[in-house]
Amino acid sequence: MTKLAFTPIVLALSLALGGCAMLQPELPQAQPDIPAAWPDAQAPVADGAGTADAIGWRDFFTDPNLVEIIARALHNNRDLREAALNVERTRAQYQLQRADRLPSVGISVSGQRYGGPAAASSATPDLYTAGVGISAFELDLFGRVRNLSDAALQQYFAQEEARRAVQISLVGEIASVYLTLAADVASQRAAQATLEDQLALFELIQKRQAIGAVSGLDVEQARTTVETARADAAQYAGLVATGRHALALLAGAPVEDALLPAGFDLALSGLAPLPTGLASNVLLRRPDVRQAEHLLRAANANIGAARAAFFPSISLTGLYGSASGELDGLFESGTRLWSFSPTVNIPIFQGGRLTAQLGMATADRDIALARYEKSIQAGFRDVADALALTRTLDARRAASQALLDAAERTHRLSKERYDRGLDSYLVLLDAQRTLYSAQQGLIAAQLAEQDNRIRLYRVLGGGWNERMEGS
Repeated sequence: MTKLAFTPIVLALSLALGGCAMLQPELPQAQPDIPAAWPDAQAPVADGAGTADAIGWRDFFTDPNLVEIIARALHNNRDLREAALNVERTRAQYQLQRADRLPSVGISVSGQRYGGPAAASSATPDLYTAGVGISAFELDLFGRVRNLSDAALQQYFAQEEARRAVQISLVGEIASVYLTLAADVASQRAAQATLEDQLALFELIQKRQAIGAVSGLDVEQARTTVETARADAAQYAGLVATGRHALALLAGAPVEDALLPAGFDLALSGLAPLPTGLASNVLLRRPDVRQAEHLLRAANANIGAARAAFFPSISLTGLYGSASGELDGLFESGTRLWSFSPTVNIPIFQGGRLTAQLGMATADRDIALARYEKSIQAGFRDVADALALTRTLDARRAASQALLDAAERTHRLSKERYDRGLDSYLVLLDAQRTLYSAQQGLIAAQLAEQDNRIRLYRVLGGGWNERMEGS
């Protein structure tokens, strides 16, 4: 092939590689209309840390059993495994789309044999060709292929953020289930202790009835407290069993008893207050918000591809090799062959198809923008709600603790007065019920406070790093 023959191919490849996404519109700016800071930024975060997304979950949770369960779940959980496989699939889609930006070069060998009277009179009845060529390579003059490649890349980024969001949700869900199980264990223990106390008191009252010191009414009232405590103990035993099953499902494998909580630990996570005036732009680091942003960019790139479809497209097919009438004559002197076949497609009448495709792409972009703005608004509400509950839950826990202290003193005094015959059994019974209710109320308040701390950590984007940088 002469140098002059190479010129069209070199020129075509230069145009293709230099194609740009000139028809892609400017990315619209989101207008979520949220305040610059949360109403109350006095919320928990790990000591010495910056933002929640920088806090590794191994550093956030201080319970080693919970850390071990989370580690197992990140390896075994089927939802997270599916999310990871979706990332791999989207990556392959991007690589497939990106391959269209380069010509496909291959070696082809073909042969033709003819027979019959007409073939006998032909000067070249047989033809064999072999060479290197490209087939139907589109010159990306208006950026259609590049825009599609950019859209696929943004889809890949979005899927990766979706995987991170699934991991954050999984970590938070495991911690919440673990906390609830711990609270149920503590409630079951309190109910069992109350049942044992009531049984002992019931036996004492039965003995006192036998000597005529109390009436049958006291006995039946004591029996009601025993059966109530027995029912509560059975109820919490069932909740503990279902909590174990839920934890095993999230972990993706059975969890041995040694890793299950033995009680409720108030130091589940190492937390300290956030500085006042925390900026709301930290929401942009949340994986679900970043996912929505990448989907918006993908939709915007699709508009560029839809616009480029209105313009002519040029496809190239070329071959350089050898042709001969004899198979064993290939690649001999004088058998060189080259061909160059450009194809120009100019859309003239498409029945409104191209306009409709552009309209759909524009609508998809606007939908993606609305979803992006909504994800920011939803994230702001999640954090604002968690911040608002922080102080109120702290006050609730303190009040529940004070109530329990008062109920314990009341119960002790009531029992002393009952033993000395100064009060009826109804007074002692009321004190017992108040004490038991205060015990369960404190456990519920502690659970709500810890669960809200984990929720705040999660909604601020924490939970997908394993450790803080430099730890």
